[in-house]
Amino acid sequence: MKSQGRNILLSLLVAMGCTTASLAQQNAQLSGGGSGDLQAASEQVFALANQARARAGVGRLQWDPALAAAALKHCQRMAAEGPIAHRYGGEADLSDRAAQAGAHFSVIEENVAIGPSADAIHEEWMQSPGHRQNLLSPEVDHVGVAIVAARGVLYAVADYSRAVQQMGPAQVEARVAALVRPSGVTILLDPSEARAACAVDNGMPRTAGEMQPQPRFIMRWQDADLSRLPQELVEHLESGRYRAADVGSCPARNVEGSFTAYRIAVILY
Repeated sequence: MKSQGRNILLSLLVAMGCTTASLAQQNAQLSGGGSGDLQAASEQVFALANQARARAGVGRLQWDPALAAAALKHCQRMAAEGPIAHRYGGEADLSDRAAQAGAHFSVIEENVAIGPSADAIHEEWMQSPGHRQNLLSPEVDHVGVAIVAARGVLYAVADYSRAVQQMGPAQVEARVAALVRPSGVTILLDPSEARAACAVDNGMPRTAGEMQPQPRFIMRWQDADLSRLPQELVEHLESGRYRAADVGSCPARNVEGSFTAYRIAVILY
């Protein structure tokens, strides 16, 4: 399984270069703007990020409402605190904040900033190596952006993730079975054997009185990506030595924090 984690990110303070008079004027303008103006600013940051990713040749980000909710909650805290940070006293860390908002992910990253406008915030992120890396990372595919106006400036948070679809055991088994089936083996209807195998590290637990044939090969693995099978399993399936397969899922092990992953076993007969 690919290791999971999140980058330790840089906090960013945009130099304003404003006089006291102009800052006061800007504060009045921002305070007069409604939630629609701030939503438009968030959407602008989102659009600019995808334009930059297109130029860099990486995939488009999809908007994630759960990430946006997590970003907004942290952005409101930033605006209340004043100095920007990725975490304040008594606040959950990024992965827990995103999970509490309903996001499921295998990678999670965050950019924060203060700036005079949405486009200025985007440009500052693009000029900062750490923030640019997060924004253009091919490892992320979803984002939620939040912007809050306070003290005459815009506080901004962008939470990026590689999203993982939330599935129950039966859904996981169906997804993996669909990958196994093209090899020509028959998928057994009862997943109990494979579920039992999934729950142990090695060997094959047997149920008393069960008449199942002895397995010829067992593959166990854990991953957030269920779009492909492990190469070792693919090679066994391509050998043509097997006639049936049992697919089972069980709870993932040792998953860091609030990250999402799936544990699967495939038994070949």
